[in-house]
Amino acid sequence: MAQGDSADMQARIRAALPAGWFADEAPVLGGLLSGLASAWAWLFSLLAFVRQQDRLATASFGWLDLFARDYGGGAWARQIGETDDGFRARIGRNLQRLRATRAALAAAVTDLTGRVPVIFEPARPTDTGVLNGPGLAWNTAGGWGTLTLPFQCFVTAFRPAGGGIANSAGYGGDGIADALGGWGVGALQWGSTALIAGAVTDADILAAVADAMPVATIAWTRISN
Repeated sequence: MAQGDSADMQARIRAALPAGWFADEAPVLGGLLSGLASAWAWLFSLLAFVRQQDRLATASFGWLDLFARDYGGGAWARQIGETDDGFRARIGRNLQRLRATRAALAAAVTDLTGRVPVIFEPARPTDTGVLNGPGLAWNTAGGWGTLTLPFQCFVTAFRPAGGGIANSAGYGGDGIADALGGWGVGALQWGSTALIAGAVTDADILAAVADAMPVATIAWTRISN
């Protein structure tokens, strides 16, 4: 007998009845209490399930999707083939993510793509270098500096490594299969959503940059392979 199951609920109801009203062995009473206990056991299990789903650490299935929708709108949607554990971890990172700093911008893009972006601020001497200064000098840093672009930066983000199933031959002699000689020749394989799990689009990258930037700033973003 486990806590909250039908037998436990039946014992609890029987214990609440006045002593001496029924014999120790009462089959008719037992049948009646069994029906009541089944309903209470179902309610108990439902409450236990609800308690799990109202916390990120224990939520699962569609409840995680609702959690992501409530806190992140469509930006945190589950990726194709993403598991509950991976989805839960990504939601947690987004909930605690720092924003509005250079480090936060770099971390947001890196978490998404797995590749560190290049960030250039034209008003930041560490990025531009200086003439005749200590440490940084002519032709040793990232580019020309200017103060005419306040609160702006240039971001080069890199798409994730790997091409999913883009290099697989098509069925029937079209596309890549044509170039490889048709069906049965070249990079032919069975495709599935597992091969494109976690695919990151350019729109995802741009959204991550925009989400990390403070208000009244501009990030001129280039996406490269």
